[in-house]
Amino acid sequence: MKAIVLCAGHGTRLGELTRSTPKPMLPVAGRPIVEHLIRHLAAHGVTEVAVNLHYRGEQIRQHLGDGSWLGVRLVYSPEPELLGTAGGTREMAELLAPFDHVLVQYGDVLTDQDLTELVRTHLHGNALATILVHQRPGSNSVVVLDDEHRVTRFLERPDPEQRRGIDSPWVHSGLAVLSAEMIRTIPRGRPSDLPRDHYTRMAGTGRLFACPLSGARFAIDSPERLVEADRAVRDGRCHPGGG
Repeated sequence: MKAIVLCAGHGTRLGELTRSTPKPMLPVAGRPIVEHLIRHLAAHGVTEVAVNLHYRGEQIRQHLGDGSWLGVRLVYSPEPELLGTAGGTREMAELLAPFDHVLVQYGDVLTDQDLTELVRTHLHGNALATILVHQRPGSNSVVVLDDEHRVTRFLERPDPEQRRGIDSPWVHSGLAVLSAEMIRTIPRGRPSDLPRDHYTRMAGTGRLFACPLSGARFAIDSPERLVEADRAVRDGRCHPGGG
């Protein structure tokens, strides 16, 4: 199994914490976030991982090296200009080819979700893409599902008028399994975003599926969320990489 970890963002919402440190290198329970993510992927059978780099990316490369000490083979995709979650995924997919499907993990989402279940859901549905979703009313995305967990609507950062009449608590969780067929539709060499530019157009086609979150999840987008994730791992409420 192969995976992509998106690590190129600036992490500006964490303020002083990321002034000299990229967000994926911030510590949670004594280990950088990105190390937890790689250990979690490896625990679910991932053997090859691509990581994109932009802001202070040399710190990530120096810490992770070739990945052998974590049980994976790591390759890196430097981005002099940010390509977004979709554009970055397209470039990294070339480094991992060939594959039928690949796991995509946001570099600031810490979880102990059963990734094997996520992949199984993807394969069962013959999906182009399968996204992890959780319930959080009022979030910056809205995902509407049918009874078989097909995504019928996907709204990214909707305004109040767009939300009107949509009664769904489901939101995007920052992990997905993407088929090679879907990734080939992403233009190379120009910025684009997976939720905004791709999941929104795929919704309602019957080829975009969702897998509900069954584990712990922390999107580390503020100092408070970093503290919350740290406590959850130390207290045993989240077990990335098996503990």
